[in-house]
Amino acid sequence: MAQFTLDPQLEGDSLPLAELELCSVRLMNDANFVWLLMVPQRSSLVELIDLARGEQHLLMDEIRQVSQALQQATGCDKLNVAQLGNQVRQLHVHVIARNEGDGAWPGPIWGKLPARPYSDQDAEKMIETLRAALL
Repeated sequence: MAQFTLDPQLEGDSLPLAELELCSVRLMNDANFVWLLMVPQRSSLVELIDLARGEQHLLMDEIRQVSQALQQATGCDKLNVAQLGNQVRQLHVHVIARNEGDGAWPGPIWGKLPARPYSDQDAEKMIETLRAALL
C-alpha cells in the first residue's frame, strides 16, 4: 500500500492539531475563522466514494467528533461542513465555526476576506483549546 502524503498546499495553509484513527486534523492558518481540515490518511483519495464503506462510516463518526469539539471550543452559532476539492484534489473535509455577523456571514467563507495568519502565540492557544475539546 502506498504511503500517505499530505498535499503541500494543505500542509502549507494549516497547522497540525490531532491525529484520529482515520484523519489528520489540522487548523487552517486563518484567524478570520476557526476552521479545521480533516484529511483521511490514505493515499490517492480524491472523492468520498474512494473510501471503503467502513472508512466512510468512520469518517462520518470523526466529522461528528470534530464538529462537536469545535462547537464546544468556540460556542459558534453554526457549523459549516464541506468536502469540495476543486483547488486541492486530495480528499479533505472542512469543518468551520461560523457566527452571525462574521466577516463572510451569511455567505461562504471562500474568497471573502484575505487570510490573516495566526500569531505563534494565538495559534498555540487555539490548538490547545481545540485539542482539549477533541481528545
